Amino acid sequence: MRLAITKSLRPGARLGKNIYNDRGHILLCEGLRLTQKMINRLVSLNIPYVYIQDSRTDDIIPKHPVSGKLRREAINMIETTFLDMKNKMNLDGSFTIEQANVKLTQIVRNIMGELKRNKELMTLLADVYTYDDYIFTHSFNVTLYTLAIGVELNINDKNLEILGLGAILHDVGKMLVPLEVLRKPGKLTEKEFEQIQKHADYGFHLIKNVHTVSLLVTNCAYQHHERLDGSGYPRGIKGDEIHYFGKIIAVADVFDAVTSNRVNRKAMLPHQGLEVHYAGVGKKFDNAIIEAFRRAVAIYPNGLSVELNDGRKGVVSSQNEGIGDRPMIRILEEDGERIKEPYEVDLNKNLHLLIMKCLDIQEPA
Repeated sequence: MRLAITKSLRPGARLGKNIYNDRGHILLCEGLRLTQKMINRLVSLNIPYVYIQDSRTDDIIPKHPVSGKLRREAINMIETTFLDMKNKMNLDGSFTIEQANVKLTQIVRNIMGELKRNKELMTLLADVYTYDDYIFTHSFNVTLYTLAIGVELNINDKNLEILGLGAILHDVGKMLVPLEVLRKPGKLTEKEFEQIQKHADYGFHLIKNVHTVSLLVTNCAYQHHERLDGSGYPRGIKGDEIHYFGKIIAVADVFDAVTSNRVNRKAMLPHQGLEVHYAGVGKKFDNAIIEAFRRAVAIYPNGLSVELNDGRKGVVSSQNEGIGDRPMIRILEEDGERIKEPYEVDLNKNLHLLIMKCLDIQEPA
């Protein structure tokens, strides 16, 4: 199957994978032929990509790093915890976190277990979901990316649990930021941006009062927007002043932010998100962490249409373990012509070949 930009879809395209809502219920079924009305609805739901069927690539089946059941349980638990905390803020939001600590920690353990059993590179484009609230899914995605980095860096299980819990709770302070500011579609004013920035302080003060949670988790909430060169917030600390876990979550946080559809920003593809990281190597982000991320995550996900530097076009068919930017490519077009017998090219064994650009699904390939 092929990964298609939703806005480029044409009526008659057949869905390659189910589309789910945030509760795991199917909205549109695999195999359904899309109408223009359906396509317009998908666009309005801010779904940037879908999978469509294609006889020459139908054996390419992207797999999510964790099960749909675990994903739903995790996001629902994050949502319940965050909203309950917000509703009880006049009493004590920290008490809600303390109550949820055991369940959140178990979710982290479950994610760790599935990531370690699944040896494939991580891609969050494997399944298509719609979500009502970005914060909860962002917290889940950042946890996945953070734990994938942590596993790649050989962090031991005890510290992985702390790191994972820090990732889940890194944005908990946003529950104290006015909703109209969080969901504002246009450019934020200076005052509104200052309100957004306060979420790191809010998260710090909420978590530090939870005596059953490690202080390292507090640092994750407090420091995930700090940068190596001191240009971050809330304190503008730099270099080794920033805890290692804060540096890891910073990489995961930025990547998910730029590769997700937001009210004020269109989603980038994974390789474009990695370019944002590379632009900040040594200045904003730790190079060793970014390299661990590159090894753990599928920068070019299965089903993505690409063009190589020799002009050939095709689709990413599979991944090479530990090498997220050198996948296998199924060649479908040569010299501007569709070929009768597609074949595979391993970019890891053909180092002279490079992916030059990712293609809109409607371009011939």
